[in-house]
Amino acid sequence: MEEKEIGCCEVTEVHENLLKIVRETIPEETELYDLAELFKIFGDSTRIRILFVLFEAEVCVCDLAAALNMTQSAISHQLRILKQSRLVKSRREGKSVFYSLADEHVRTIISQGQEHIEEN
Repeated sequence: MEEKEIGCCEVTEVHENLLKIVRETIPEETELYDLAELFKIFGDSTRIRILFVLFEAEVCVCDLAAALNMTQSAISHQLRILKQSRLVKSRREGKSVFYSLADEHVRTIISQGQEHIEEN
């Protein structure tokens, strides 16, 4: 990948009309923090792999562990993080707990990320 130089202004000129728009539209700091925390969840390839499995089907921990060649303990740890972030949901059926995507937003976020990295 070719690195490009980041250009800087040769003179300091503040464009007040643009700053006014930014100040009116930028989210509150707490919302920005929460958004950054959400994106950190996607920063782990194991969690991404789990989400890709859940794109296809609702599965239990045993199935996820087998599909990803990991221990149930490792899968459970990642599922806890995904569930706390409201990216996956669970339901109990007898002695089994099945996991699925929390909603279509999760699929959209991953799909948009895929499209972005596949661009030239």
